[in-house]
Amino acid sequence: MVQVVFRHGARSPLKSLPQKEQQVEWNPRLLEVPPQTQFDYIVTDLTGGPKPHSPLESQYRKTVLKGGMFAGQLTNVGMWQMFALGERLRKNYVEDVTFLSPTFNPQEVFVRSTNIYRNLESTRCLLAGFFRHPKEGPIIIHTDEASSEVLYPNFQNCCSLRERIRGRKQAASLQPGISEDLKKVKEGLGMASSEEVDFILLFDNMAAEQVHGLLSCPTLKRFTQMIEQRAVDTVLYMHSEDRENLQMMVGPFLHLLQSNLLSAVDPTFPAGKTRKLYLYSAHDVTLMPLLMALGIFDHKWPPFAVDLTLELYQHQESKEWFVQLYYHGEEQVPRGCPDRLCPLDQFLNTMSVYALNPEKYHMLCSRAQETGL
Repeated sequence: MVQVVFRHGARSPLKSLPQKEQQVEWNPRLLEVPPQTQFDYIVTDLTGGPKPHSPLESQYRKTVLKGGMFAGQLTNVGMWQMFALGERLRKNYVEDVTFLSPTFNPQEVFVRSTNIYRNLESTRCLLAGFFRHPKEGPIIIHTDEASSEVLYPNFQNCCSLRERIRGRKQAASLQPGISEDLKKVKEGLGMASSEEVDFILLFDNMAAEQVHGLLSCPTLKRFTQMIEQRAVDTVLYMHSEDRENLQMMVGPFLHLLQSNLLSAVDPTFPAGKTRKLYLYSAHDVTLMPLLMALGIFDHKWPPFAVDLTLELYQHQESKEWFVQLYYHGEEQVPRGCPDRLCPLDQFLNTMSVYALNPEKYHMLCSRAQETGL
């Protein structure tokens, strides 16, 4: 059994830099869909009902960038990135090893995405690269209500997390090193020190511009490495690899991944209920805490279209179960594992430190927040 968690493809920024002269033009021509990436799909909720409303998508569409595109839109660069990821997965699981059927089979593959258009479209492009053409009719992409989504840290649903992060995000820009570097970049951009800009906003614009060859501001180019490093430092300060923070951010998602593993190895579990492949379309803010929880975060911002892949194996003779983990196509050794091929019980122990079932998650999220953050 294989589980793949991936970030969507390249997109426009989520928010512009405040100064007009520092903004690049986001031309709607970037939205043209390459014919090879076409793949017919429909979106349902997790029970097969109608697609839920997406309040986050509505928010993005209120932000129109210079040039006419909306904030956070998947571009054709991102579409090709996702198509290439789909092709790599096809090579791994269809061509090199006959693990999956060459055409999409819903009995083998379960597809879930956050209910954000760039993620749904990224999933479409990945499926086009993976399966070329659906067997018959559109495939189903499952998604959840924003209030109960677990494929990203759910600030709407988790009051304790929202309060903790709010306090730490404000404090992050004031930390020694981060504050001096932020001042330096603001001066280079001709911004007032009072301008509400942090390294995460700077990096988001820089990364989006770079991948599309649109980098126009010499200051951003000059400080490329520092901006990425300080954006990562800001996130690390906000989360501080604190157990409860990570539990509230990705605990329910880890619980889901853990449940899939346990179901796959349970001989009493109905065969028709498990899948060979689970695809989860997520975000950078999902992957960073996941990587931290697994002890494999490389202190780099997860790039567009990156994947975290969990493979489950059974030894033919001993019948023991093992997990192999890949990030960005590279083998990883998770925390608490002796080797790249990790005994399942040891891997589950690593996950269980942070995985939360729904009851524990709601208890932690609704707990009165301690003061002094």
